[in-house]
Amino acid sequence: MLTFLPLDEIDKMNGWEGAQLNEAKAILAYELTKLVHGEEEATKAQTAAKALFGAGADAANIPTVELSAADFADGVADLLTLLVKAELVPSKSEARRAVEQGGVTVADAKVTDIKATFSVTDFADGIIIRRGKKAFKKVVIK
Repeated sequence: MLTFLPLDEIDKMNGWEGAQLNEAKAILAYELTKLVHGEEEATKAQTAAKALFGAGADAANIPTVELSAADFADGVADLLTLLVKAELVPSKSEARRAVEQGGVTVADAKVTDIKATFSVTDFADGIIIRRGKKAFKKVVIK
């Protein structure tokens, strides 16, 4: 069942800026996700977003991908393979495009080298890999 805000409530939002506008976006995102995927998935997405984007939030709620030592050839994994294994891209060619366009960050550092590699020790505490602004995963070694 859809519910709508009364027009006078919507009129109040016309002048919203900054934090108020961001709060309205967060509410809208939650409600739309709840409609499409259900309340449980909406809550998970909201928690993950707060963990990643909120001030002082808990990074334990970020979606996590576990890799094994077997995923690392000679103790090293290339960036393109990591992006595919983390399910941030469907293929290595898409990963290559994302890196070349400057849309990939690893541990809060933009990576533009498609030949970048990471060792098993880099993942001791897990690393957050982002593709764009909203697609992200914490990669850990089991």
